Amino acid sequence: MEKFRKLGLSEQLLKSIESAGFAEPTEIQEKAIPLILKGKDVIGSSSTGSGKTIAFGAGIIEKAEKGKGLQALILAPTRELAEQIGTVFKKFSSYKKLSIAIVYGGVNINPQIRDIRNAEIVVGTPGRILDHMERGTIDVSRIKTLVLDEADRMLDMGFIRDMERIIKNCPDERQTLLFSATISHEIERIADRYMVDAERISAVPRVSSEKLKHIYYDVPANMKFSLLVHLLKKERTGLVMVFCNTRHNTDFVAKNLQRFGIDALAIHGGLTQDKRKRILEKFHEKSTFVLVCTDVAARGLDIKGVSHVYNYDIPKTSDEYIHRSGRTARIGKEGISISILANRDYENFASVVKDESLDIKREELPQMEQVKLIIDDRRGGFNRERSFGGNRSYGNRGGFGNRERSFGRDRERNDGFRRERPRGSGFSARHFSPGRGGRSFGRRSFGGSRTGGRGRGREHAGSDNRKFKKRY
Repeated sequence: MEKFRKLGLSEQLLKSIESAGFAEPTEIQEKAIPLILKGKDVIGSSSTGSGKTIAFGAGIIEKAEKGKGLQALILAPTRELAEQIGTVFKKFSSYKKLSIAIVYGGVNINPQIRDIRNAEIVVGTPGRILDHMERGTIDVSRIKTLVLDEADRMLDMGFIRDMERIIKNCPDERQTLLFSATISHEIERIADRYMVDAERISAVPRVSSEKLKHIYYDVPANMKFSLLVHLLKKERTGLVMVFCNTRHNTDFVAKNLQRFGIDALAIHGGLTQDKRKRILEKFHEKSTFVLVCTDVAARGLDIKGVSHVYNYDIPKTSDEYIHRSGRTARIGKEGISISILANRDYENFASVVKDESLDIKREELPQMEQVKLIIDDRRGGFNRERSFGGNRSYGNRGGFGNRERSFGRDRERNDGFRRERPRGSGFSARHFSPGRGGRSFGRRSFGGSRTGGRGRGREHAGSDNRKFKKRY
């Protein structure tokens, strides 16, 4: 505990930290806590699992005074992250008997009103905080510290106006702490506008890059889910996270995995808070081993013991890919990030592999059987079965297993990459080259038809669902 003691924390808080099992501070804690105790504005770049909640929480708890009204406001993008932060604050502030209010939408507002009335610290999502401000049930005009946690995700979710409205109601004389996995131009604009002489700190991710393996499979679209089932049944894993880009795909994948005896649950923003909380508890307790989730629902969650991350849908950016992959290979443990590509994923994947820090290897398709899926016909939920050819098998010995499509470093010897562009009933393509370090992607053309418009080529695309059924 000597390193924590050198940061200037009180003996009471040190005892709370020690009883929680922390022996020494993380990099972000070591850099942030002294600055926060001095009252400095701080911009911190760190990923989930870096210990940033204690990094900003320790300073706030040390300076807070019982019975002196609302002194700190923490904004978080999701209900789960707000709950997580609030739980940490309650745990480490117990020696001061501080009142912590956690507020977010989707639940009864009246208990929150009562909690806010006596709170020294409030943690909440921007939308619900604004709701309370409009009702007159929270007064942020006298707070001493404002925290914007996961600021990049709040911007991605469209909270920029809500954030700015809240900030403008806070006093000019305050301490502002901003934490974000990435520092974009928009984050810089917010910092320049609302922070004063901010100290910038960053922490190396706790993910062990040498122990994190990145691979991808290139599959026919009608074998995408079959491959996921095959890998989940074959691999010996710890906890598994399967990422999808939409709520609908999340439900689709989880429901079908359950049919094949795979213990999977879906979590996304469309579920009630109580249901989301129960699902996360099951995953944390390892009574469920596969969590199918959207990026938004998973953002900020610190889940230990994840050995495999599957990208069933490919994210649009390398930053999002890195954030997903960072759920595994933590604290010296091995992990693997697996991307399952079909035609609709090529454009997103081309964006991901532009990042030269990523080395994603192509894997040959294993021998596997096609499976029978439940198709959502948009009239009554997941209630139709569609067979995909009985015992027909695919793999590296035949069928589609030898399709030579490769990306990134596997493609360095080729000339360019033709990106999919929907036009009429087929694909048109334009030459694409990342223009970095001489790396390029090989020219190829695609035939056939495509369901949906750009960015909507899901296996169950909404307005083109009939085309989807015919295709499969």
